[in-house]
Amino acid sequence: MEATAKVSFVRITPRKLGLLADAIRGKAINEALVYLQMSPRKRTAGILHTLLRSAAANADQKGASDVDKLYIKTLLVGQASILKRFRPRAKGSAFRINKKTSHVSVTLAEK
Repeated sequence: MEATAKVSFVRITPRKLGLLADAIRGKAINEALVYLQMSPRKRTAGILHTLLRSAAANADQKGASDVDKLYIKTLLVGQASILKRFRPRAKGSAFRINKKTSHVSVTLAEK
């Protein structure tokens, strides 16, 4: 049995989320949650921690035999739309700042 969860338009760059996603991809659910709690990247780890708990709750709601046997089958991080902001520069010109956002989806499966 598989369970999925996703979060859209997270205001963290996909590159930062991808670093933690690579670290926990393929691990057991409890092992991944402990890893995220101890991670020094608190804001990024908090998003992934909440997402994993949501996917585990979805699996429990579907009637999975044992939530502790779940592992992370897929964890995808993709780029969402870019927020474009402008800063004033010299001689009346402007400088564009790109604020990137991310989409994250996770699929849990039983071993």
